[in-house]
Amino acid sequence: MAKRLSHYDRAGSVRMVDVGDKPVTERRATAEAFVRVSAAARRLVAAGASKKGSPLEIARIAGIQAAKRTSELIPLCHPLALSGVDVTVTPARGGYRVTATVRVSGKTGVEMEALTAVSVAALTIYDMLKAADRTMTIDGVRLLEKTGGRSGHYRAR
Repeated sequence: MAKRLSHYDRAGSVRMVDVGDKPVTERRATAEAFVRVSAAARRLVAAGASKKGSPLEIARIAGIQAAKRTSELIPLCHPLALSGVDVTVTPARGGYRVTATVRVSGKTGVEMEALTAVSVAALTIYDMLKAADRTMTIDGVRLLEKTGGRSGHYRAR
């Protein structure tokens, strides 16, 4: 049997998925993104040269805030009372790796919240550093892992 896209009814109309009959389970999702940043801009960050505050800490907070507001940004996402959101921004070769882990006890997963968190955190790094490097790129936004729910455990290769 072929899988159907869950946000479309049998007639092909867009719909919000009804999760009313689903059981509440513990769910977790982890996503990542990579921001390629010039060596010169990374040196400025390491030296604490930003007058706006730590760009990486501001990006981390932006990612947390974004996860909490995902249903306002993605039209068919359910609003969720998140149990926890952890966002990290770590220096890596050529830039910064952003990861987010989001947890909820609920009837639907938190993949979109984790993906939104890393996306907004990465965009915030761009915003904070654009005066020093307009050549930055955001790459590799992806789901790394999810647990809970009917579809079970998923881990990226």
